[in-house]
Order: sequence, then C-alpha cells, then structure tokens
Amino acid sequence: MKVCILSDSHDNRFLLAAAARAAQAQGAEAILHCGDVVAPTTLRSLIPLGLPVHVIHGNNTGDLYNMAQLAHDSGNLLHYHGQDAGLELATRKIFMVHYPHYAEAMATTGDWDIVCCGHDHRSKIARIDNIKGTQTLYLNPGTVGGVGAAPTYILGDLQTLSFSVEMVPIEEDLVVNRQPVTPHH
Repeated sequence: MKVCILSDSHDNRFLLAAAARAAQAQGAEAILHCGDVVAPTTLRSLIPLGLPVHVIHGNNTGDLYNMAQLAHDSGNLLHYHGQDAGLELATRKIFMVHYPHYAEAMATTGDWDIVCCGHDHRSKIARIDNIKGTQTLYLNPGTVGGVGAAPTYILGDLQTLSFSVEMVPIEEDLVVNRQPVTPHH
C-alpha cells in the first residue's frame, strides 16, 4: 500500500490538492496529514479524490469543532484524530504527531514502524535506533503549503518501507511569469 504523507498546509488548498493528486497518480491509497491544516474547509479539496485521509491538528488548531464536523460529514473518508494518532495500515504501525521532538521520542520506544511529524517545515527521512534494538522510520514531509520552504510531501510504500520526498507540482493557476508563487497566509 502506498501513502501520501504531508503536513503544514496552512490553508493552501491548491497545493494540498496538487500534492494529493500527484501522490494518487503514483498509486497512493491513503493520505496522512501531520497537522497545521488551520481552516478545516481546506480539507474539502481532498474529499473528491475518494481516499481515506487521517489528520491531526498541530499547533495551529483552527476550528476544532468544524474539523470534527467535517470528518463526520465526509462519508467516512476524513478521520480526525486530535493531537496525535496511532494507526495500523497495511500491517504497519504508524504514529502521527505534529512536533519533531515528540516524534523522535516516540520512535525510540520501538512500538511503531513509522513515526510522522511536521511543524518545522523541513523535510527529513531518517532511521532512529530504538530501545528494542531495531530502527523506526522517522518521516517529516516538510510543508505542503510552501510556508517558508518549497512545497513538499512524502510518497511511501508501506510494504517495502521505501519513502521519498517529492516536490508538489505547481499548477498553472499558481504560476506568474513562469515563476512559482506560493500564496502566503
């Protein structure tokens, strides 16, 4: 099973949807959003894709009531987990949290195959030694919203545990004079 891991969309529905569409075109069957959606309505751009979306809120919580309502109204596609989430997808145990230091600490427990985070807008794929004598994958997709950094996401295969940082394809309506423009919020 392939997944799209992203974070820090900060209301940029255009880049969020562009990343999700690109990942889906490469075989992604689920989306994991590691927080800082901000306005829950930003996630509406993902619902037409028909993929399950697992989302946490991050430090820019936005409207948590409407986030829960949108999840309820999404036809069971949007799963809002609160501040963190423990999931099992394709037999892999995945922990999602917004903060890198929290993700690193959870990785050291050895209880998870993968920990995903966001917050610092810096993409990173690493293996962290854990107390069980193995390693846990640490995945930070950077900022899909392009806030202070190029817009990126992670595409990964849960069966092979292979992951790569991908650039979000910039759509024509976001390009001015052939230079990519990232809307600021």
